[in-house]
Amino acid sequence: MTQLNSIPVSPKLEPTSLFVALHGWGANCNDLTPFVGELNLPDYRFEFPDAPLPHPEVPGGKMWYDLSNQEYQGLVESRQMLIDWLISLESKTGIPLSKTILCGFSQGGAMAMDVGVTLPLAGLIILSGYLHSPLQPSVEKLPPILIVHGIKDPVVPIQQGRQSRDTFTNLGANIQYQEFDMGHEIRPEILKLMRSFVIDVIAKA
Repeated sequence: MTQLNSIPVSPKLEPTSLFVALHGWGANCNDLTPFVGELNLPDYRFEFPDAPLPHPEVPGGKMWYDLSNQEYQGLVESRQMLIDWLISLESKTGIPLSKTILCGFSQGGAMAMDVGVTLPLAGLIILSGYLHSPLQPSVEKLPPILIVHGIKDPVVPIQQGRQSRDTFTNLGANIQYQEFDMGHEIRPEILKLMRSFVIDVIAKA
């Protein structure tokens, strides 16, 4: 693992903010690209990075780390790569971390929570995510966080979403938490919620 490859999508005008979306286990950088049209944020540059590890069972699929055992092989390396890559985006795009939203779905949500407490980001969006290890914040103030989870999620049980909510609440973060009557998915009403959250936190950044 030497670098993270990503699909950048820039608006025609000079972007003022950045939205980074991390895909889940077995997906790849193309999985969340529909966000560009659905979120309708014309002033934003979007980045969709590929996880660095090939998925063992899904052709073309990627993973941030191995879920086959409790060792979570690859996590330490992926974490550092993601942090370094996010920091590098500022010089590449001209957009500071303070104007950057980090979003993640499922395993990508786990990664977003992990690295999101180490960088001065504008906000975090966690979709059907989970905590894969105790959080170790290293920023003075945690960014605002939107956590969304389905009460019928068969992949990441709702208890995981509630644990994430409680953990961030105990850390003093500004949390917006919402449960939906759904499984492991992203519905249109969630995209509306995400858009409102993004516009709100960037306006205050």
